[in-house]
Amino acid sequence: MKKLFTAALFLLALAYIISCENDNATDINLDTPLEEVLNQKSVTGSLTGYIMPESTEYAKLPNQDPKNPVTAEKVELGRLLFFETGLGLENKYPASKSAYSCSSCHIPSKGFTAGRFQGIADGAIGFGKAGEGRSKNPLYFGDEVDAQGARPLPVINTTFISNALWAGSFGSFNVNEDTKSVWHQDTLIEVNFQDLMGLEANNQRALAVHRQVINKTVTDALGYTEMFDKAFPEIPVQERYNRRTGAFAIAAYFRTILTNKAPFQRWLKGEKEAMTDQQKQGALVFFGKAGCVNCHNSPSLNAFPHRFFALGVNNMFQSKYSVFRTGPTDRRNLGRGGFTYKEEDMHKFKVPQLYNLKDVGFYFHGASKTSLREVVEYFNAGITENLDVPAGQISNLFKPLNLNKQEVDNLVEFLENGLFDPNLERFAPTKTKSGFCFPNNDTQSKLDMGCN
Repeated sequence: MKKLFTAALFLLALAYIISCENDNATDINLDTPLEEVLNQKSVTGSLTGYIMPESTEYAKLPNQDPKNPVTAEKVELGRLLFFETGLGLENKYPASKSAYSCSSCHIPSKGFTAGRFQGIADGAIGFGKAGEGRSKNPLYFGDEVDAQGARPLPVINTTFISNALWAGSFGSFNVNEDTKSVWHQDTLIEVNFQDLMGLEANNQRALAVHRQVINKTVTDALGYTEMFDKAFPEIPVQERYNRRTGAFAIAAYFRTILTNKAPFQRWLKGEKEAMTDQQKQGALVFFGKAGCVNCHNSPSLNAFPHRFFALGVNNMFQSKYSVFRTGPTDRRNLGRGGFTYKEEDMHKFKVPQLYNLKDVGFYFHGASKTSLREVVEYFNAGITENLDVPAGQISNLFKPLNLNKQEVDNLVEFLENGLFDPNLERFAPTKTKSGFCFPNNDTQSKLDMGCN
């Protein structure tokens, strides 16, 4: 009996060892092919081409504007200005004075997006838990609110873009070098004549459009004058306190908001246990059978150089939601074509980055999908939903992927969790110079947030 018991223990131990070896073999069999496909697909020829720099490695941040090199002083100023509700001074009605900020539509816990299908700054009240409770202020008519006609793009990983917004409208170089003939079509786009990169150009426009004010009187009142002096000592004092320098500071801050703590980023840097087996399998689908990498090829998994495609998704006005300041005649529905006026660009939108989308809740420019699973299933089916988009405009890359259920599950897991940096709050301040509540400062938002 004792011999039998000893033999049984031996067999159990052997089975355990074999099981462990098989588990290790499984890990190796996933890591090795993933490394191989990444080396093959990377535009640099190495998987290291997908690695993001650290946020403080300023010299390594790509696409910096020569007129606005990133410095610690600019980053800190931009970080505070972005969340500063005290800049909201061109409000439509007195009730909204100093009640909103840039971050009203870009909330860190929501991947720096609005937390709802449409961002609203001036003209809205409330916050909820993470932006979902924001609604139109009853004092405002719908056409008076500052609302975005396309889903707000996140302001994360923007150091990997050269031209801003879904249509790539802002920025003087790269994909916009041959578009100068249309820059006079819109007074806001004329900022491109200043020879700026996309973030610097767009941020100037955004501060104006979103009814925010920066001047010496404001910086003195709110306590930012000294920070402007430290950030821009080379700019003459009479030109130092305005939307342009504020836009430059915010652009510098944007370039440091990187999802470099996501499991995939950690795995790329050698932490092979950072991703689960299912996430690795999903990555193999992403870079392999699904062909997602054919468009999403940069460290942030956007397209760089920027590319624009028509996928036939619905526009925001076609959704089930109550939306403001957009409709069938909104040129933003035309994507790149709404900017260039070229027929071949109509209905084409920029390939966006893919990190920290799990909690966003709304996807595509028109917010027509509400989960990443729906997005994957839309691509897998390869069937358009918007009948207003001509079939001839649809990208020839948009076709059925023929993924089975397990492959879909794996791909969704990679997108949801493999690309999820769990702590974007590290990029937000604990307070601003004014001491006002943020991202919103209206009475209902303060109640929702518990901010006094």
